[in-house]
Amino acid sequence: MSHSTLYDQDLALKDLSLGKITEYKCHYDKTLLQGVPRSLNRNELSLKADALPFYGVDLWNIYELSWLNNKGKPVVATGVVKVPYDSEFLIESKSFKLYLNSFNQSKFDSVEAVQEVLSNDLSECAKKTVEVTLNANLDTVVDKLGALSGINIDELDIEVDQYQLSPNLLNGIGLNEIVTETLHSNLLKSNCLITSQPDWGSVEITYTGQRLDHEKLLRYLISFRQHNEFHEQCVERIFCDLMAHASLNELTVYARYTRRGGLDINPLRSTCASVATHNIRLVRQ
Repeated sequence: MSHSTLYDQDLALKDLSLGKITEYKCHYDKTLLQGVPRSLNRNELSLKADALPFYGVDLWNIYELSWLNNKGKPVVATGVVKVPYDSEFLIESKSFKLYLNSFNQSKFDSVEAVQEVLSNDLSECAKKTVEVTLNANLDTVVDKLGALSGINIDELDIEVDQYQLSPNLLNGIGLNEIVTETLHSNLLKSNCLITSQPDWGSVEITYTGQRLDHEKLLRYLISFRQHNEFHEQCVERIFCDLMAHASLNELTVYARYTRRGGLDINPLRSTCASVATHNIRLVRQ
């Protein structure tokens, strides 16, 4: 990363509440939301906003949301938030938590009113329309655990000695056979860009093209273990690195991260504009 890129990153991140002692407000305050320019890591990956090589969404699940109805009675709800891959800003997670907490002692007419406020505020922060769906009828939902699709590569008996991100581990990953295949791993771990707190995740990779060497792929995924970057940025890096090191006609990278502060983040990036987003809840979520 160049000195100018580091300077731009420091400038963009210096005012974030992440990593700082903050006040937990309990009355609605949309100014708590903070965005991070997607251009930060995309510049490093030589990605242009008007010519991105992927489509996708940042899929958030809200588990801790409450407000008061007009009689002062608490309402609780869960929610699903979809931030477009091509929004100018991603939503910074701590600011999102602080923002959601600010609803606690605020009165709203209905679930629909809260949903509209959330969508408007998040869209303003991301600079792109953000879809929000809330559910306040929790007893009507049977929340079953799911699992990622395809072959789990975690049981491969490999030696590992690289825990700092190393795309060179993908050298020669493309084998001389064309396949369509889905692989997944639960060994993805990275660290928060600001606080270095661990981010635990699982990743599903579906592709058509040169068969990927499973051992090389697993070593590469493990190399994120001491890497500091936001969830969304890690998924885009995996996508770009795989496209650069193998001849792939189609590729989808979908990560499911464990929740923190009542939120989980699940970015998906794909060569296919119409790829389905399966909001499955894994056992660690």
